[in-house]
Amino acid sequence: MTGGAAPLPRAAQTARLVGERLDGVPVRRSEAAGDYIPYMPLREELPADSADATLARLARFPAGEREGGTALAREALARFTGPVPGDEPRHELVVTHNFLIGWLVRDALDAPPWWRLGLDHGNAALTVIRYAPGRPASLVFYNDMRHLPVQLRWTGFPPGYSPDVTAGEERPPR
Repeated sequence: MTGGAAPLPRAAQTARLVGERLDGVPVRRSEAAGDYIPYMPLREELPADSADATLARLARFPAGEREGGTALAREALARFTGPVPGDEPRHELVVTHNFLIGWLVRDALDAPPWWRLGLDHGNAALTVIRYAPGRPASLVFYNDMRHLPVQLRWTGFPPGYSPDVTAGEERPPR
């Protein structure tokens, strides 16, 4: 098992904490695991009813996250996906951000490049994609937050987004 960590502080800190608990697992910083827009869609690729709003939202991101993302996304797909040669299994833990997880899930499902824009992820959520020789990629689970206390699930989403807690309602920890 190896670990790839995004260079931003929160992801790097999370990767370090996980690596400290997994004996012998090297943690490597990877620009390909960073926070960037993997693909800037063209207006005609997007659903007509949301194209303008989507492009306006993406335009608000810093230029550094919009430019160069395509090359980093290609690198991430080459580095973190697909079966590996030989008989030894590989488990790759990638600690990263919303855009890249959506991109990897989109690729596993063989969906169009713009499709990942509809995938939102909770902070500290887990996604597992399985790659086996001779088989298509398999999305084992996506955006799983069961390991978190209820009050920490769905953080980072707008109020009312959570199916666990009604807007304004607080639940005691389990």
